[in-house]
Amino acid sequence: MLLTPGPTPVPEFARKAMSDITIHHRTKEFEAIFEKTRNLLIEIYNMPEVLMLASSGTGAMEACITNLTRKKALTVNSGKFGERFGKICKAFNIDFVEIKNEWDTPVDVKDVVNIIKNDKDIDAVFIQICESAGGLRHPAEEMAKEVKKINPEIMIIADGITAVGVEKIDVSNFDAVITGSQKAFMLPPGLSMIGLSSKAVSKIEEKPAGYYFNLASEIKNQRKNTTAYTAATTLTIGLGSVLEKMKEIGFENQYEKTSKIAKATQEALKAIGFKIYPKTPANAMTTVYTEQSNEIRKILKNKYNVDIAGGQDHLSGKIFRINHMGLVEDFEASWAVNAIELVMDDLKIRTFDGTANKVFAQSFYKGK
Repeated sequence: MLLTPGPTPVPEFARKAMSDITIHHRTKEFEAIFEKTRNLLIEIYNMPEVLMLASSGTGAMEACITNLTRKKALTVNSGKFGERFGKICKAFNIDFVEIKNEWDTPVDVKDVVNIIKNDKDIDAVFIQICESAGGLRHPAEEMAKEVKKINPEIMIIADGITAVGVEKIDVSNFDAVITGSQKAFMLPPGLSMIGLSSKAVSKIEEKPAGYYFNLASEIKNQRKNTTAYTAATTLTIGLGSVLEKMKEIGFENQYEKTSKIAKATQEALKAIGFKIYPKTPANAMTTVYTEQSNEIRKILKNKYNVDIAGGQDHLSGKIFRINHMGLVEDFEASWAVNAIELVMDDLKIRTFDGTANKVFAQSFYKGK
């Protein structure tokens, strides 16, 4: 059972959709598929423009930095992916200032406001909605709202790679929202997506930047249901099938179920003695702090067939992360916490008595 926070398992219906014959990307047939997928993306994003890029999410991050920063960027770093925004700025010699916190700590909106008020050169702010290095949820929407009050021309770019398709996002003050194929959309890696505001589109078209990641060129082409360069045809077909399935389930219904699974998992793990790592947990995953992370994960995978993720850098061997993105079923999450309790018994940390499963069921089904 794969419960790592990306890549997530690819469901059978998506695999079938992608297993058909390969079609050429410069055909009316593919344009019709592209149009359908694009319209579904616009619906789930609730933004006026969307783009699909044949790249990982990092490519979309780079595209947003190079296309939407003219003078200076402000980046929020509470983990591996917030850090990446700063590294991209360095790679392109783009001036930036960084707010850096521990990986369990969300950004303080007041800190962002103070920097914006005192640095008139900042014209773009970059933040994760969910920082997946530690499973942290930033107050990204609140931050965007306060920044726009100061200067509505500042671009607000949100990395929603572990948030889009997981929860309803208030995009009213975001200018770009990034996501990738291998998270809540349950596809193989290789396709990134960007939702854009009208202000962002105007800024991009006003001064095009880059070559492959030239978003002005992509906007022009994708409005005609094609791409500037070779499209990721198979992944686009898969994305269309996933978005159709999510719409059939109901986007709001999917968000509600994911939220309930996240809450139930966290309550179950707290009940058997674990500490939830982030101060503001995201719904995309449950992250637990434990010095025995590696031993727990090893037994969990080899004995109980549950594969979850560990930590990176200074959190290596100190946290584990359980995915809730995509079409995770309640019985899968329930088995995961039950298996973790069994591992604790194996390691003589705690005697197994079924508490985790009981608490999960009470929270998920009874709302307790």
